[in-house]
Amino acid sequence: MSDVLLILFILLFPALLLYLKERVRFMAKWSTLIACYIAGLLLGNIGVLPQSAMGLLDTVSSLAVAISIPLLLFSVDIKQWKKLSGGAMLAFLLAAVSVSLVAGIAYAFFRENHDESYKVAGMLVGLYTGGTPNLAAIKTALNVDKDVYLAVHTSDIVLSALYLLAVMSIAKPILKHVLPLKNWDSEVASSTSMDFTTRFSDYFKKGLGKKILAGVGLAATIVGISLGLSTLVPADFQTMVTILLITSLALAASFVPAVRTLPMTFATGEYFLYVFAAAVGAMGNIAQIFDNAGTYFIYVALVLFGSFILHAALCALFRIDVDTMLIVSVSAICSPPFVGMVAVPLKARKLILPGITTGIIGYAIGNYLGIALAEFLKAIDG
Repeated sequence: MSDVLLILFILLFPALLLYLKERVRFMAKWSTLIACYIAGLLLGNIGVLPQSAMGLLDTVSSLAVAISIPLLLFSVDIKQWKKLSGGAMLAFLLAAVSVSLVAGIAYAFFRENHDESYKVAGMLVGLYTGGTPNLAAIKTALNVDKDVYLAVHTSDIVLSALYLLAVMSIAKPILKHVLPLKNWDSEVASSTSMDFTTRFSDYFKKGLGKKILAGVGLAATIVGISLGLSTLVPADFQTMVTILLITSLALAASFVPAVRTLPMTFATGEYFLYVFAAAVGAMGNIAQIFDNAGTYFIYVALVLFGSFILHAALCALFRIDVDTMLIVSVSAICSPPFVGMVAVPLKARKLILPGITTGIIGYAIGNYLGIALAEFLKAIDG
């Protein structure tokens, strides 16, 4: 396969999936991110890509995740964070503390057998305070082996599904015996400026094209500035510094109302994540991924469920009610789009906005927290 055809596939396949999800009922149930990974893996393992394509795919994946970060953060309204109830903010802080502590403990178990164990701990902290964008960004910042990354992400997909099932079924009946109950009266939460329901056809609405391009152009400018500034530090730290600078500059840009209200920035950021997924998938070796999967499955399970249990215990200590604990946990572990899905069966719709807001905070701080933990673990291990 030629480089031109490869680039076209990586860029257009996610767009095709988004188009089909809108028009084919069966496709609407699929995760676009997972489908892009699978398609990339299949492409990379059927023998049609030359070895020289790996360099091109690495460049595309790095650029895609870099541009996705500011696009995902432009619509963050940090000034709204002060409106969070004390319980929701405290629950989020306890969730961040829990996953950091448990990831550190998991690292202690796995560090002797895996050279990149500290990197995995950092990725999981980013993932379980923010979400997949943080996982992808930290993978790039720490230069994580692509097969390790895919093994971790594959394990998370399976385990997160089990976690969500537990939260929506047995978690509340069990935890209500140790956490306070509160009647939320089925009140509907206020709306949020973050739009998680953008349709592919929205890209073609009249008058949006220039604004969408403006958002992408601003994101590219932030990436360029960050790359330039990163040359001021030693080469070993340049990628990590670039990711942190991109995150910081994007958050700074979000304070500008004209930037924060640019249409489709979050959806476009997700599109670049799908491009990243297809490119990284095409670089993966299925045999090596499955060789690693068993160990990393245990690693991810320990961090996910261990941090959930510790989070529940800490919330019980601070007398945070069971619904707030569960909603904030979902926003941290699974990201904001899943909050509404869980809030309805829990009959706590009033917590949708606080849950989404804490998830957005996770997007904003996940890169800092995950990279900081990874570097700390690396330093103490000598």
